[in-house]
Amino acid sequence: MNIISLGAGVQSSTMALMAAHGEFDVMPDAAIFADTKNEKKEVYEWLDWLEKQLPFPVHRVVEGNLKDDSMEIRLSKKSGKNYIKHLIPFFIKNADPKKRDGILMRKCTVDYKLKPIFKKAKELAGVPRACKEVKVIFWIGISRDEAQRMKPSREKWAENRFPLIEKNMYRGQCIEWMKANGYPEPPRSACTFCPYHSNNEWRRLNNNDFQKAVEFEKTIQKLVVEKVPALNGTPFLHSSMIPLGEVDLSDESKKQPDMFNNECEGMCGV
Repeated sequence: MNIISLGAGVQSSTMALMAAHGEFDVMPDAAIFADTKNEKKEVYEWLDWLEKQLPFPVHRVVEGNLKDDSMEIRLSKKSGKNYIKHLIPFFIKNADPKKRDGILMRKCTVDYKLKPIFKKAKELAGVPRACKEVKVIFWIGISRDEAQRMKPSREKWAENRFPLIEKNMYRGQCIEWMKANGYPEPPRSACTFCPYHSNNEWRRLNNNDFQKAVEFEKTIQKLVVEKVPALNGTPFLHSSMIPLGEVDLSDESKKQPDMFNNECEGMCGV
């Protein structure tokens, strides 16, 4: 089966609509959108519209609510100490000023995007357990300007395909294609509170989503300080280690670059 990993952003949406126009050698059998339950309102509205334009089904899968799960306090049976799962790549300001600050490991893409997509794809394609034969071709919406994110599949039953790379298309050309075919420009897909946002992306959030991100940061900081001292630091959503609501997002000295090139699975921001 040919299955689109649909992020519902610019690149994957363009790829899906190009397929619907017959611009690739085969028509996809389906698309799968993994919902973390924390996308921007515009993304969900766009996805509702996009589904109606495609001749193949779009399956929405949910592993859980990423924001809620990231705030769940857990108790280690081994150490007897509280901890939180390192799902979101928070920037961590070390409690000891003599020690380096850091960033938590990112598990959100694997746990809340890849795993539910793989589960649904195996169901759709009837992939048997321990299968070592390719049964699924995943179409991934990486464009030429993000080619460094291309990776081969780590699953023996699947192969990754990059149709936009095959067409030598850049993100800007995706937007041009959409306009040329009478379609509106898709929104950028990513969780509203993603620490990988550039300053520009933080500014693009509507006021409601931005304020939710600000409150989420405050809540997770309070939880960590009060209940997870073992983390030995304070989590922030912005690399400046300044509370998000206080960051001057127009200040170039505190500019945060777009970090989605670090998201090598190619599931987010496309």
